[in-house]
Amino acid sequence: QVQLVESGGGLVQAGASLRLSCAASGRTFSSYAMAWFRQAPGKEREFVAGISWSAISTYYADSVKGRFTISRDNAKNTVYLQMNSLKAEDTAVYYCAASGRPITTQEMGYNYWGQGTQVTVSS
Repeated sequence: QVQLVESGGGLVQAGASLRLSCAASGRTFSSYAMAWFRQAPGKEREFVAGISWSAISTYYADSVKGRFTISRDNAKNTVYLQMNSLKAEDTAVYYCAASGRPITTQEMGYNYWGQGTQVTVSS
């Protein structure tokens, strides 16, 4: 079992930066691929970024490539999402997810989910 708790969301102006954190419980965190998804009001949840268990591989949605960076610290059981140059369209609830399989952009590939943290970007 893995429990995930996100933090770091908030209200910022366009162009600002935020760093989201996802703290995981469990001794096997380092064996899980991790990802961030987001869901905007009235829209389906979408993949944002993913990172392999070793941190060697990372993947990003085209909409955030070059602005967001995913990273992890296995010693701290934490995964991060650094978000720069935020836009109004980045406004959403951001969810952390863990998978015992290789990274996928599909929700069904993730076994564990956090409760989400709200990010609001004002234009």
